Formats: sequence, C-alpha cells, structure tokens
Amino acid sequence: MGLLAAILRTASVALILHVALSLGIPFLRDAFYPALLVVRPRPDHLPSPLWTATPARLHDTWGAVRSGGRHHEGIDIFARRGTPVLSTTEGLVLRVGHNNLGGKIVLVLGPGGQRHYYAHLDGYGWVRSGQRVEAGTVLGYVGNTGNAHATPPHLHYGIYAAGRAINPYPLLRGSRGNRASPPSPQENRHL
Repeated sequence: MGLLAAILRTASVALILHVALSLGIPFLRDAFYPALLVVRPRPDHLPSPLWTATPARLHDTWGAVRSGGRHHEGIDIFARRGTPVLSTTEGLVLRVGHNNLGGKIVLVLGPGGQRHYYAHLDGYGWVRSGQRVEAGTVLGYVGNTGNAHATPPHLHYGIYAAGRAINPYPLLRGSRGNRASPPSPQENRHL
C-alpha cells in the first residue's frame, strides 16, 4: 500500500502544479521557472547578443591561449562602447555583478540549464538577479572592464553547461542571419 500511496501523492502534486501553472498562478509559475528552464531542450542556434553583429561578422576566438596558460572560454565580439548587449535566450538572471576577469558581468540561466555569460560590460541594463528575461532583453552595454581594460571595447560571450564551457560560435553562426532588432529608445539607456 505504501508504493500506491506514494504514486497517488506524486500524481496529485503533479496535477495541482499543472493546473496552477496553466491558470498562471504567479508565485507557482515563478517558483518553478528555473526547473522548467532546465528541462527544456538546449537551443541549436542563438541570435547575436549585439544587434549590430551579423553572424557573418563573428570570429571564433574560442580556445585561444590567454595569460597564465588559460584558454579562452567564449568569443569576443568587438563593437562601439555603449552598444546594447542583448540576451540571446529567454531565462533567469542569476547574477548582475563584477569579477576580476570579466569586470561587469551578467549571468543568465537558459534552456537546458545552460548559463550564458556576458562580460566586460561598461554598464548594466534594467536587470536584476532573479528577473526573468526574454531573448532580446538589454542586459548591459559593451565596454572593456575587468582584464580587458587595455583592449578595445567588446563583449565576451560564453556558455557553460554541466560545469563545462561550450563554444558559442557555432550556435551564433547557425542562426541563419537571425539577429535581434535594435532595442527600443527606453531600453537603450547607458547606465
């Protein structure tokens, strides 16, 4: 009888969650959003994080040797300082902050549990940790903070899954010309 009771409890909880989520009950929808993101399939292509950067203008800087024997775990996309940096995916903002290498950074949890890392930002968009974002949301603005202070302004964009870095270049190149629209004037504020 114990197994049957456990199955019925699990089915009841699943049914309640399904009904609550389909009715759009906000606190449940928000509470389970990270879990829903993780079980969604990983994308096979992504739009450019800079609306000015078409796939043809991207260069694969993945794996290049860096100081201290490190390998580059992302790609660098050069652009004018202050160019809006857009989320490449829907997701949940995990962190808006600073670190030594990336300077000003934003980290977004996306489908399949991938973590999208945007670094060397000059400033942040209107985002905060815990916020849900859609593809195309302004996360920040191109800069050269962190260890990029001696380089021209650029976005360092990286993707991580299961504790390992993934080369974003093929996903961005596979976007078949897909790029985000320019941000609206109210989104294009440099903070």
